[in-house]
Amino acid sequence: MTRVTRDFGDTMQKEAVPAVSSDVVFTSSRFPNYRIGANNQIMETKEDPKVLSMKEVVARETAQLLEQQNRLSVRDLASKFERGLAAAAKLSEEARLREAASLEKHVLLKKLRDALESLKGRVAGRNKDDVEEAIAMVEALAVQLTQREGELLLEKAEVKKLASFLKQASEDAKRLVDEERAFARTEIENARAAVQRVEEALQEHERMSHASGNQDIEQLMKEVQEARRIKMLHQPSKVMDMEHELRALRAQLSEKTRHYLRLQKELARTKKGGESVPQFYELEGTETLGSYLEIQPCSDIVPEVSKCSIQWYRVSSDGTKKELISGATKSIYAPEPFDVGRILQVDIISDGQHITLSTTGPIDPAAGLGTYVEALVRKHDTEFNVVVTQINGSHHPTESIHVLHVGKMRIKLCKGKTTIAKEYYSSSTQLCGVRGGGNAVAQALFWQPKQGYSFVLAFESERERNAAIMLARRFAFDCNIMLAGPDDRAPLGT
Repeated sequence: MTRVTRDFGDTMQKEAVPAVSSDVVFTSSRFPNYRIGANNQIMETKEDPKVLSMKEVVARETAQLLEQQNRLSVRDLASKFERGLAAAAKLSEEARLREAASLEKHVLLKKLRDALESLKGRVAGRNKDDVEEAIAMVEALAVQLTQREGELLLEKAEVKKLASFLKQASEDAKRLVDEERAFARTEIENARAAVQRVEEALQEHERMSHASGNQDIEQLMKEVQEARRIKMLHQPSKVMDMEHELRALRAQLSEKTRHYLRLQKELARTKKGGESVPQFYELEGTETLGSYLEIQPCSDIVPEVSKCSIQWYRVSSDGTKKELISGATKSIYAPEPFDVGRILQVDIISDGQHITLSTTGPIDPAAGLGTYVEALVRKHDTEFNVVVTQINGSHHPTESIHVLHVGKMRIKLCKGKTTIAKEYYSSSTQLCGVRGGGNAVAQALFWQPKQGYSFVLAFESERERNAAIMLARRFAFDCNIMLAGPDDRAPLGT
């Protein structure tokens, strides 16, 4: 048998151990570069002179690790050596047993020869010849037994030599197994590191592609805006004409709206027989969300509005339900989203006289506001530029710009990076339009984050103020919170 490692140089008889294929040669402590071909033949693989990319190298090494499971491994050789070592130990035990049996045979033959010698002196004639023949046979058996013992000693020496060889081969195979295990772990770690590098490179490439794409879009938008600006510069008269036309149309629409409301009020007074009843006060303003209503005296003989007791109400469209608007005690009131679809009514008490005024119909919604709010609902957080005019009912002199964040879970007021107030939607939170004030009342809202802490915020436009109220109430409703003003009781989903 030929030993199959670089340290195995001894040779033994082929009858003792079956020969191992000479194709398996370990020239180093690591696996050679080969693969298993057809009929279990070991085939050398040629090096690829082409330089591969990192991704291809990782793929090739992964495939090699998978193929490594199917080829002849050092561990299999170690297992075979251990089985041979067990067989040699068994043979050694059998030789020891045969040696003991041979010793017993020698003792028996000696006793038998002594008995025959003793018998030979006591017999004569033919019986004596038979005894001598028996003694000759015993001596021949002793010679054969001695020869057999010599053969057993040789066989025992061969078995010991084989056992020693197999033991050494098993230890060498175990050492190679440990070296191969360490090498395989190193290869696996290298493969993992290579895969991680490839993933990081791909992620970096994606980030760079995304950043470059955003830069391209921004550059394109800037170019489009510049092109529009250049186009407008080359056509200034047309743009100015369109602006003048829009302003004229808005003025005509506003005038027609006021004329329409005046006619409606005169028609209502006529139906009630109001021609014979003097009219002391009237409501001025557009009955639409985003505008404001103001009490105006109809003559100079009536008391001033500032000296009268005023209270505003919202009445259902069918007139069956009347709800007091807490805090609405001024001559000016700006409708808020809760008032849409309802009639606004105001009681004026002066010098013992009780005068009631009301809008000609329910408050109309603002054009396009619902679509605008639905677009904002899709965002997680919406920002509005505001100015804080009051804190806890006291005038706030600073007119710096703040940012009101209306989110899905909370409302936050910030100035730069500083958070002024932040509160999640809860039953103690209040939000509504400002109930009374100057001409800018339609652009202001009242916000109470928690009990004893309130703000009055002024927005850039009426549209932004109403959108903020509707958006906050929508998100609060999703959290099962009814967000309204002081003492308001509106059905959920309003």
